[in-house]
Amino acid sequence: MEKNPVITGPMRADTVLHIPHSATAIPSDVRESLLLDDETLAAEVVAMTDHLTDRLFELPGAARIVYPVSRLVLDPERFPDDSQEPMAARGMGMIYERTSTGTWLRERPADVERESLLRRFYFPHQEALATAVAERLEKNDACLLIDCHSFPSEARAFELDHEAPRPDINLGTDAFHTPFDLIARATSAFEEQGFWVQVDRPYKGALVPAPYFRADARVRSLMVEVNRRLYLDEHTGTPRPGFDALRARIRASLEAFA
Repeated sequence: MEKNPVITGPMRADTVLHIPHSATAIPSDVRESLLLDDETLAAEVVAMTDHLTDRLFELPGAARIVYPVSRLVLDPERFPDDSQEPMAARGMGMIYERTSTGTWLRERPADVERESLLRRFYFPHQEALATAVAERLEKNDACLLIDCHSFPSEARAFELDHEAPRPDINLGTDAFHTPFDLIARATSAFEEQGFWVQVDRPYKGALVPAPYFRADARVRSLMVEVNRRLYLDEHTGTPRPGFDALRARIRASLEAFA
């Protein structure tokens, strides 16, 4: 049975942690549409998953919305309209057709299959996220949405930024929803924990649910990306020694600015 997006935590703070890419589950009917053999698919899941971000990011009092299936099923952070999604040109729009190495992952889904995936995964997740934001606006007249990710230590072929070396922490921003004081406080918080921080490098942007996007400045948003070399064996997707210590530093950083 498929799970709904996970929402946990007492509804009292103004903060929402969004964790979209930590899951590895692929429903059996979706697996049938993927062109890779089991071994190659397992390697692609390792490469594309933000492993353990559902454990790495924690903040007492914040709601947590965790996408329950792999982004290889459907990426809940991509625009559903490929004409609006820059990564669609690389075969990695909302429904990926290419792998991280550029080989075929699946054939372009028919309209009926696409709509089915939207109804099963995209719309429920977006509705859960929008609801969490709405509840915080109602109770606090403000909402801070932290979009929680990790990223590979070396750029993959499909990525837009190949500059090296990559920082420890990447903060992604939006001109409307990420005020300068939030950027400054977040940068300072992570730097005080010993991290090398860069803003909008190697990734840009900060997610906001469609009903509020560029329409409601009470919704502040910041993407936080953690370099996987700090906590992960990138070949296996398993945690490195010191994972708990790193998690404590991330939590202290979040508590300092959120």
